[in-house]
Amino acid sequence: MSVDAKAKLAVALHYDHSGAPRVVAKGKGAIGAKIIEVAKAHDIPIEENEVLAGALSHVELGDEIPAELYKAVAEVLVFVLRLSGRIR
Repeated sequence: MSVDAKAKLAVALHYDHSGAPRVVAKGKGAIGAKIIEVAKAHDIPIEENEVLAGALSHVELGDEIPAELYKAVAEVLVFVLRLSGRIR
């Protein structure tokens, strides 16, 4: 998940190892805060990245992320995998 904490903008991604990650939730204000709350309750890693959250907020729900965001999202996935202990 990528977050802009100042604006409470949150974008949740799901990656099932086929195709590119997909946007599965997004919201600003109260909705963004709720997405963050649910993520924390389920121990889903959160990365605060205002620029990436803003860019991802333009992707339609259910759509794969665009190719121009692959590198930035890959960096988030590496962060998540490190936190989960799957990679060093």
